Amino acid sequence: MSALITRAPVDGPVAGELRLPFELRTRTRVLARMTDGTEVAVMLERGGPPLADGDVLAAADGRRVRIRADDEDLLHVTCADATALARAAYHLGNRHVKVEVGDGWLRIASDSVLEGMLRQLGASVTALRAPFAPEHGAYGAGHHHSHGGEEGARYAPRIHDFVARDR
Repeated sequence: MSALITRAPVDGPVAGELRLPFELRTRTRVLARMTDGTEVAVMLERGGPPLADGDVLAAADGRRVRIRADDEDLLHVTCADATALARAAYHLGNRHVKVEVGDGWLRIASDSVLEGMLRQLGASVTALRAPFAPEHGAYGAGHHHSHGGEEGARYAPRIHDFVARDR
């Protein structure tokens, strides 16, 4: 079994493709099968961004594999106007929901409770199967809280680091 250990330039030949849903593209350790059935292990350094559709990973022997975003069950959200869409995005963000943002639409992983909430807000919600590429986050490697064993993780800048000041 090959171990894919580093990110590589996207140009150049590849030995195959590995289709992964978003959740597995966020992990640094994954056992999976490529589209040709070959088993591979993804063993990347912690703290990097999620793998994106089209990224290339390399094994120690130089073998290169292209990552493809697999289709997932999603909800496609549209609204009558920009204010209603912003309201829907606010309520999803307030619940820490992963959201893909497009021109006049949002996409989230399929969830019947969130679908009901969005419909109550006046949004049009359609189920679909498509690759999922939610926003990565504005402050670095994503949403972190300290958990055991993550002391070496590269955290985002401290934007809420309140310090007492003399007045």
